[in-house]
Amino acid sequence: MKRTFEETMLSWKKAGMNKPFMLIGARQIGKTYLVKKFCKENFQNYLYFNLEQDAEIAAIFETSLNPEEIIKNIEIRLERKIDIENTILFFDEVQVSERFITSLKYFCESEEPYKIICAGSLLGVKINRFNSSFPVGKIVLEYMHPMSFKEFLMALNQNYLMEEILNHYQNMTAMPQDLHDKALTLYRHYLITGGMPEAINNYIENNQDIMSFNRNIVKSIIDMYLSDMNKYTINKNESIKIEKVYLSIPNELAKENKRFQYNLIEESASKRKFETALDWLNASSIILSCYNTEKPEIPLKAYINRDIFKIYYSDVGILNSLSDIGIKDIMCDTDFMFKGAIAENYVAEELNVLNFPLIYWKNRGDAEIDFLITTNDGIIPIEVKASNRNQSKSLKIYMDKYKPNYGIRISTKNFGFENNIKSIPLYAVFCIKDLKMN
Repeated sequence: MKRTFEETMLSWKKAGMNKPFMLIGARQIGKTYLVKKFCKENFQNYLYFNLEQDAEIAAIFETSLNPEEIIKNIEIRLERKIDIENTILFFDEVQVSERFITSLKYFCESEEPYKIICAGSLLGVKINRFNSSFPVGKIVLEYMHPMSFKEFLMALNQNYLMEEILNHYQNMTAMPQDLHDKALTLYRHYLITGGMPEAINNYIENNQDIMSFNRNIVKSIIDMYLSDMNKYTINKNESIKIEKVYLSIPNELAKENKRFQYNLIEESASKRKFETALDWLNASSIILSCYNTEKPEIPLKAYINRDIFKIYYSDVGILNSLSDIGIKDIMCDTDFMFKGAIAENYVAEELNVLNFPLIYWKNRGDAEIDFLITTNDGIIPIEVKASNRNQSKSLKIYMDKYKPNYGIRISTKNFGFENNIKSIPLYAVFCIKDLKMN
């Protein structure tokens, strides 16, 4: 399946690959598959090493940080010479070796034309707890996400539908009703499968019959995440806290006010007790934090309150799986309260993929705007609705007070522009990329 992240790796290649490339992302989002595909398609030779599985290769970095010695020791184990000029070396699961990460500094500084790419699960956690000197400025560090809805459409070969969505977004004209309905159906399918490549592959293999989709795939990925919480934590007490926070998220999102509350984790919970667990989950890239601001001024990040925030899962399929939402409830567009949380989680993911910082506005009363984004048109408020009911007291309060150039309402309603509000269907959030600052 084609991924938009391929463009990021190609940019690194075109720039000369003078620095090692480090890919950060959660488990099961397709990192290994994509990097192997990139290496095969773009280089004469490539070598793959899994540091978690290959103890001999991992041990090399414990004895030396010198690139020439490292390569020589790898050649001894391979029993052949490595053509450095025409070979890329892919090191996977590098979170197990801090020495490997340290060695990247010396690969960068070497005069030899080494081409190094590496990836790993929970690399963000490893970096946050790095005991040595992290090679800042000596590597290209990039984040990869689960497959977005746009990539979901790409995997289904819905290129013409994507073009049509983009055209109607640019002109703010309604899609033909049959195409609008088709896109909404595919959006609902995506809410169920989520963005994990294995899940989407299963959906495709079942001829895109959502009722035949194997939801156990998402459940098994959740089990892997829970296992990682035990495997890559300092002690059992820490892993228990992390798991409690992770599993509490559906309860947090079920509230009308989705601000994260520690007492929903357990009775008498506190920031002091669970802050480290939240940091671990954020660093692992399996949750997304959206911070509050009461002052929508540029730069937005300067005015956020890090003590007030909302939390989403990095994959909406995981939210629906952990919440035991039925396929028919999504597909029949059943009207239930939690539907708003699902739509909001989905939009948070899509904005995160587009590299918009997740920030929301709430005044001292009850008015709240789901997301604020900084664009070439200034700060734009985004309201998310799970249906086509478009009444919104909060958006009116915000627009009357701050006078943005326009507002955005994301819902099941077709494209349109009325009362200074752009109506954008839920399936078209990926189009908002064009609003990013130049």
